[in-house]
Amino acid sequence: MSLRPSLPFGSTPQAASHRGTGTGTGTGEDSRDRRTPDSVGEPVEPGWTEYVPTEGSVPLAPDPRALESLGRNHSLSTALADLVDNSVDAGADNVLIRFIRHSGQICSLYVVDDGCGMSAAAIDNAMTIGGRRTYNDRDLGHFGMGLQSASFSQARTLTVLSRAAGYDAVGRRLALHQRSDFHADVVPSSFVERELGRDWSMDLGAHGTVIRWDDVTGFPAATDDSRVEEFVSEAVRSVTTHLGLVYHRILAANRVAIYLDVEDVDSHQVGARFEVRPLDPFGYRRSGRSGYPKEITVTDSGLPLTFHCHIWPGRSGMPEFRLSADPVRHQGLYIYRRDRLIQAGGDWGGLAIRGRRLQLARVAVDVDDDMSGLFRMNPEKSLVQPGPEFVRLTETAKAADGTTFGDYLETAEQAFRESRKRTRTRRPMIPPGKGFAPALRRALGTEIPFTDDEDQPIEIRWRRFEDDDFFEVDRDSRTLWLNDLYRSRVLGRRHGGLNDAPILKATLYLLVEEVFQGEYLGPRDKDNIRLWQEVLTAAAKCEKE
Repeated sequence: MSLRPSLPFGSTPQAASHRGTGTGTGTGEDSRDRRTPDSVGEPVEPGWTEYVPTEGSVPLAPDPRALESLGRNHSLSTALADLVDNSVDAGADNVLIRFIRHSGQICSLYVVDDGCGMSAAAIDNAMTIGGRRTYNDRDLGHFGMGLQSASFSQARTLTVLSRAAGYDAVGRRLALHQRSDFHADVVPSSFVERELGRDWSMDLGAHGTVIRWDDVTGFPAATDDSRVEEFVSEAVRSVTTHLGLVYHRILAANRVAIYLDVEDVDSHQVGARFEVRPLDPFGYRRSGRSGYPKEITVTDSGLPLTFHCHIWPGRSGMPEFRLSADPVRHQGLYIYRRDRLIQAGGDWGGLAIRGRRLQLARVAVDVDDDMSGLFRMNPEKSLVQPGPEFVRLTETAKAADGTTFGDYLETAEQAFRESRKRTRTRRPMIPPGKGFAPALRRALGTEIPFTDDEDQPIEIRWRRFEDDDFFEVDRDSRTLWLNDLYRSRVLGRRHGGLNDAPILKATLYLLVEEVFQGEYLGPRDKDNIRLWQEVLTAAAKCEKE
């Protein structure tokens, strides 16, 4: 048995023999194999070669099951936003998202728009995986896979029905569980016409598109009314909040209107329609710091990159600030592409560490494809990853008055510390209960520390009095009763409800809360109640007359 000598890690016998013999080409190169792919068929010596020869090609069709992995990072809200992008690009004035209930279950979903629609060639391209159309400077589309990735993240069957001006109505369907190839089913024109002609509260006679999801995996299988209503209520809330945030600039500019409703096909009834309202994450009434918002700018390859730096007022209860239950989550960079919000805070891109002290700080940044070297957008268009040059550039950015990004972060932290100091010095108050709208209770809770009396809060209710007093203090039940005699005038003859008259109730709560504290009313409390009663009753009578 012969033993081979050991070689250094990564060496081959051939390479070692070349080094050992000292052979070369006279140009400083060793004698490694330099043969090109043209040397097909020639004997190949043992060892590594630089080129790999080929002999033609064979077609390898992708497995249709690959579609099931598309859009795995999508939620229902982000998937619908991807479809709304297409509607906005199609020039739609109206977009309707409709849940379909059949036999008690929520089973299907439609996204309908009155945009320019598609011809047969255009719909085939749209249904092709990775099919890319020509994008203009304002289009929200980018990857050419939004329709498929969004749809198949939620449903197993996608149907697209459309009509472009001057073209016949056309339809295509992709069903993951019914085909073993990438062929789309052709939908008969009669069915397309029927679907386009349904009552969508918009005119699709000349042009428009209907997208339909069936076999939706995320819908509950329950038929119980309470569970279905709970799902629909939460779905409508989360979708309207997300779309209102993502498209708040576009909605505020009246470029499109977005609605949601639910149709029960068994009873032929459509429920209440909800309109998506813009939710501006920078929509505070006054800045949390003098001199802000402030623009801090740097130039990259001739393109200006501007950071619109905002500081919210301390612990705001506005829904524009409380985008979720965790205010810390929504600090950071708000990155827009063509007025569409891609990233709603949550990260500083390496510029700072997210924490409580920066929860009042939000920065708006507008980017475009020309800045692709600085940012990378994920396929779901819900996250932007800054490139390695981003932090370096930001460190050189300055405002017109010389403020740097570091100065801004320091100011935001100081504003938060001062807001906490002001809150801690306020007297704890009994929490509000029934009669206060949830948003009002949140706003009060943000600004005022509450006592531990959550099991017996202060309620404000209406009832008819025997006299004409405006209010009555019931300390035993902790209820402030208002005289129903004046209710219609207070509400301006609008329909009343449990949580009506929020301005009046907030004012009265701040005025009378103190009289509900303690074991008895002192002389000062009684005198205040008499004063408030006389003045408010006189004012209510003036309003009534």
